[in-house]
Amino acid sequence: MHHYSTIQNTIVVPYIDGLYRYAMSLTRNPTDAEDLVQETYVRAIPAIGSLGVASNHRSWLFTILRNIRINQLRRQRTSPEIGVSENAENVFVETSRDPLALYVSKVDRERVREAIQQLSMGQREIIVLREYEELSYQELAEILNCPVGTVMSRLARARSRLRALLSKRGNTQYGGVRYFIMQEKTQ
Repeated sequence: MHHYSTIQNTIVVPYIDGLYRYAMSLTRNPTDAEDLVQETYVRAIPAIGSLGVASNHRSWLFTILRNIRINQLRRQRTSPEIGVSENAENVFVETSRDPLALYVSKVDRERVREAIQQLSMGQREIIVLREYEELSYQELAEILNCPVGTVMSRLARARSRLRALLSKRGNTQYGGVRYFIMQEKTQ
C-alpha cells in the first residue's frame, strides 16, 4: 500500500491536471483526453522504477503523453490539432469585478483561443506547453526532442505569429502575447 501512495504522491497528484490540459489541447475532446492521460499513467507507473531519484517526472510524463498521441495520429493518419479548451481550466468568477470588466476579460480570452487555433500545429503545441503548462525550455527540449536553442526559436516564432494574429483582431493595446495568456490564466 505504501508503494501505491508513493506513486500517487510522486507522479499522479502533482501532474494529472496539467496532463489533462495538455491532452485536451492535443485532442480537443474530453473523452479522448481522459483516455490519453489514463494510457500515459498505464505506461508510466510500471516504468517508474527505471527513473532515477533526480529524474524530472513532469517532463517524462508529458513526453509519454505526447508520444502516445503521435502514435495514435500515425495510426489514424489524420493531422493533429491543438487548442486550448475552456473546459480544461478552472475559470473563477470574481463577484467584486465590474460586469463590464468581466465581459471584456471573457472576450479577450476568446480572442486568444481563436488566435491560437490559427497557429500551425507545432506553434500551438509549443505555446500551450510553455505558456499554459509553464514548462521550462529544458523540459520543452526533452518533450519535443530538440535542442534548447530550437525550442527558443520556435517559441519566438510562435509568439510573433500569435502577436500578429492578435494585432489583426484589434488587440494592439495590450502588452503582447504573454499578457493575454497570463490574463487568461488568472481569470
